[in-house]
Amino acid sequence: MKELGERLRLLRESVKLSQVKMADLLGVKQSSINRYEQGQSAPSLETLVKYADYFDVSMDYLFARTDKPQGKLYEYRPKIATGSEEMRQFIEMCFDPQSPMSEKLKQTLLQMMEVDK
Repeated sequence: MKELGERLRLLRESVKLSQVKMADLLGVKQSSINRYEQGQSAPSLETLVKYADYFDVSMDYLFARTDKPQGKLYEYRPKIATGSEEMRQFIEMCFDPQSPMSEKLKQTLLQMMEVDK
């Protein structure tokens, strides 16, 4: 929370706003702005979105996950690996055990998982 408070203070100071003026812009009390910046309390999600919109920065930047104001680039890579037990259970669950065609399709997928390892 300390990093978040520091980012919020730096952003506010970068445009030469007082805590009072920032509070007016965000619709919160000046004492709340001070507590956020000191790391004593966390702003609500609504307040964080207002900060991000006002300063045109990403939430990643506010939470100090990156130093780039535009944020961190992500690639969709789920944590479930193709050869994992979780994936095998998922495939087992998706197919009807009573259907011979489903069984063939399931076996094909399981074999493909083994090749990807």
